[in-house]
Amino acid sequence: MSTKEGKNVKQILSEVRSIQKSRENTYREQALKLFPWICGKCGREFSGKRLRELTVHHKDHNHDNNPPDGSNWELLCLYCHDNEHSRNEVADIYDNTSSGNSTEHDDGFVQNPFAGLADLLKDKKPE
Repeated sequence: MSTKEGKNVKQILSEVRSIQKSRENTYREQALKLFPWICGKCGREFSGKRLRELTVHHKDHNHDNNPPDGSNWELLCLYCHDNEHSRNEVADIYDNTSSGNSTEHDDGFVQNPFAGLADLLKDKKPE
């Protein structure tokens, strides 16, 4: 092996070690070191090639909030992670609807299933 090839190999190994070190510092790698490789929702265990199906979920949904103790993380499989975010999207939609029993549609139409009920009950005499 020539000196030039030796430098290339050393440079490549150095880059590989640097990449590995930076990956170990990512929150996913930190979470995989902190927690068992089990989905926090469905309880499935992961190892080997299937470990890539285990994701880190930020409990407060803030990807910049990465405390070193992992208190904002939970490991979830791809399916449970998608479900968790879908549930929040649905909740956000319902939170943005008007309060009460009426529902306002995009066209401004307000649907209230109890509209006029009080008037109907006023005219009814008890027997």
